[in-house]
Amino acid sequence: MMTKEALTALILDKKEALALSWEAIASGMGLSPVFAISACLGMNSLKEEPAKKLVTVLELPPEALPALMACPTKTWDKAIPTDPLIYRFYEVIGVYGPTIKTLIHEKFGDGIMSAIDFSLHIDKEPNPAGDRVVVTMNGKFLPYKSW
Repeated sequence: MMTKEALTALILDKKEALALSWEAIASGMGLSPVFAISACLGMNSLKEEPAKKLVTVLELPPEALPALMACPTKTWDKAIPTDPLIYRFYEVIGVYGPTIKTLIHEKFGDGIMSAIDFSLHIDKEPNPAGDRVVVTMNGKFLPYKSW
């Protein structure tokens, strides 16, 4: 079976060769761009129908289908990233993480926000002083249970 790493490299090559945007690829799959990209980068698996659509859209070989549907190992480099855009998210969580946690606990109680029952949207907000990046995270609240 093709590995997720090999599949990701092939997807990126095909995307470039076909000059497709992520929006176009996601639309062809019937998924949100965030989830589609995450699956293409190997961090999520796809159900059969969107996987078949991706194979068609990117003209991938048939052996890509099982790799797209395989459960991923969700792991990443634990070092603080040096890419400026990704680093800023670490900075935001470093500075505002305790505040976010405090507000979630105050509003919901003791628990966490799910990253499984979750959606993420990236939008552009035009602004005369410079366009704004709008990141919306929407996760189900999961309370801790006592036993």
